[in-house]
Amino acid sequence: MAAKAVTTTIPIVALDLESDPIASGFIASNARPGGNITGVFLDFPEFSKKWLEALNEIVPYLPRVAVFWDPAMAPVQLRAVEAAAQILNLKLAVVEVRQWGDIEPAFQAATQQDAQALLMLASPLIGGNPKPLAELALRYRLPAVTVFTEFARHGGLMAYGPNFQSFVRQQGLLVAKVVLGSKPAETPIETPAKFEFVVNFRTAGQLGITVPASILLQADEVID
Repeated sequence: MAAKAVTTTIPIVALDLESDPIASGFIASNARPGGNITGVFLDFPEFSKKWLEALNEIVPYLPRVAVFWDPAMAPVQLRAVEAAAQILNLKLAVVEVRQWGDIEPAFQAATQQDAQALLMLASPLIGGNPKPLAELALRYRLPAVTVFTEFARHGGLMAYGPNFQSFVRQQGLLVAKVVLGSKPAETPIETPAKFEFVVNFRTAGQLGITVPASILLQADEVID
């Protein structure tokens, strides 16, 4: 947003986990962006349903899911999660987290609202703190999932999201196209090409959760 505000001519190649590029006004269409911005953007509606489905499978009779959301991010993630929750007949308890000092109170609020599981939406705050977030989720005994796969590798229960090496490589290839003469206005928006579903079997045991075979069969990586 800051870059867009100061130039309409210098090419911008985005790597974006949080925005709907059309709704945010960055581009006119995915096929023909129409301005000076192109890049790789995540498609949230499908992701949101996958996260909630995984929690619903691993926590039987799930009545309520806490959702950590940074309101500094675009609302597209939250709206997609709310729509998916309606389809799956799940109740949500949305808790705002703007800075690290909000995190532990957010866990406390989630348990006070009788949430039985936790979904953490994408933001720099969540993506930048996988290990302490995993430790807090275990301490508060909340089965949790997020888009950042390092969360599960650091002890969180589950993560489903892009393979970040592949994600960044896609951005690099778009940068190369622009440097070699492609116009952002005519360079189609891309979505991540490779995704990973990571399940931490050891954490499931610590939470007293039996991981169903359906989850294990879907997993690209199981940490034991």
